[in-house]
Formats: sequence, C-alpha cells, structure tokens
Amino acid sequence: MGAHAGYLMRSVADERDALDYNPEHSRRARGFAVYAALRALGRQGVTELVERCCALARRFADQLSAVDCVEVLNEVVLNQVLVSFRASDGADDAHTRQVIERVQRDGTCWMSGTTWQGRAAMRISVSNWSTDEDDVDKSVAAIVRCARE
Repeated sequence: MGAHAGYLMRSVADERDALDYNPEHSRRARGFAVYAALRALGRQGVTELVERCCALARRFADQLSAVDCVEVLNEVVLNQVLVSFRASDGADDAHTRQVIERVQRDGTCWMSGTTWQGRAAMRISVSNWSTDEDDVDKSVAAIVRCARE
C-alpha cells in the first residue's frame, strides 16, 4: 500500500509510517473530487483553475530566478517548480535542505524537498484553488528570507 517518491516526507528510523498503511495517493477516491469539481466549476471553470495554477507556478519561477542565490532547475510548463539554493561554501545540497526546513518552520507556506537529477531541490506545487498572486509574493519573500538566514 505504500507510496514512495523523493518529495514525500517519510517517518524516521523505526517509526510506523502512515503512508505504508493506507491506500496510496493514486488509489484514493479521486474520482469523487474530480466529479465534484466538474459539477461545481464546469469544464471552463476547471480549465481556468488549471491555467491559473500554472501561471502562478511561472510567477514563483520568475521571481525566484531573479534572486542571486536561487536556481530554478526545471522548465515550468505545469504547476511544479524545482529550485535549489546556492551556498557560499559550495555545499548547495545541504544548504537547500536547510532552506526547506526553515521555510517549513516559518509557516508562511509549506514546500517539500525532493531529489532531482541527483540534486537536492525544493518542490513548489501550486494546486490549491484559493492560492492567488499575493500568496505567491508572500511565499517568495519567505523563501528568500529563509535562504539568506
């Protein structure tokens, strides 16, 4: 029943991990949520929601790529952005993991870590219907603040 991916936070050591004891993400009742979204928003509304989330992901990438210590690792074509953070001592992977921890503790937004092409990265996924440009701007400010601590 478990789901394993670089961006999924796992329990440490011998702790029981709930991800291994319930239906994995792809086997949950996703059909119901899709039906409800289509019923509430209609085809055009769902299209607009997806397009808006993709545009907000590009906004994340554009703003973060303008920061000297941040590198956007992927071409942003959907709602996902992968970034790493440059360290003055060259320990970019360790610094990236530290930034992710700081951002999670900060509480402005929640971003997970992952490994992409052998590098530590922050995974930004824009998928909430209520996320707007102000949320992105505040999140970018928090990420940059945490990267520069």
